[in-house]
Amino acid sequence: MIEFALAVFFLIVTPGPGVLSLAGVGSAYGYRTGASYLTGLWIGHNTVVLLVISGIAASALAVPWLRTVLAWASVGYLLYLAAKIAFAGSKVAFVEAARAPGLRDGLALQAINPKAYAVSTALFSGFAFMPEAPATETVLKIVVMNIIWVALHVVWLWAGVSLRRLDLAPATQRWINYAMAASMLLVVGLAIYAQV
Repeated sequence: MIEFALAVFFLIVTPGPGVLSLAGVGSAYGYRTGASYLTGLWIGHNTVVLLVISGIAASALAVPWLRTVLAWASVGYLLYLAAKIAFAGSKVAFVEAARAPGLRDGLALQAINPKAYAVSTALFSGFAFMPEAPATETVLKIVVMNIIWVALHVVWLWAGVSLRRLDLAPATQRWINYAMAASMLLVVGLAIYAQV
C-alpha cells in the first residue's frame, strides 16, 4: 500500500489542469470561492474514479469518434488555459474569469481533464496489494487517494491565495506564468501523444 500512496502523491502533486486552475482561483478570489471550486473538483475527481472503476470510461473511450471528440475537446481547453496563463503578462493570473468559478466549474473541469482519467486508470489498474480481496482493496485505494488528493489540493489553494499576497517583481511574475503554461503544455502533449 505504501507504493500506491507514493504513486498517488507524485501523480497528484504534479501540475495539471485541476491544481493549476485551483491555484488560480485562490489567487484571484481567495479561500471562500476557492473552497467551492475545490469541492467541485473533488466531486468531479470521485466521479471520474467511479467511471474508471466501473469500466464506463473505458467503454465510452472505446467508441472511436467519441474518444476523438473528447480528446480534442480536452486538448483545446488545455491549450486555451495555457495561453491565458502564458499571456497574462507580468500579473500572476493563472485563470481569469468574468465571474468567480464555483462548484459547477470544478465538476465540469474534471469531466474533461485527461490527467484525472489517466491517473485513476493507472492507480486502479495497478498497485495490487490485496489480490485476494479486490473490493476491499478498491475501497482502501479510494480512501487513501482521497486523503492525499484533498491534502494536496488544499496546499495548491493555499499557494494561490499566498501568491495573491506577495508583491513580486513583474519579471518574476512573468516567469511564474511561463512555468505554469509550460506545465499545461506538457499535459497537452501527453494527451495528444495518448491519441496517436
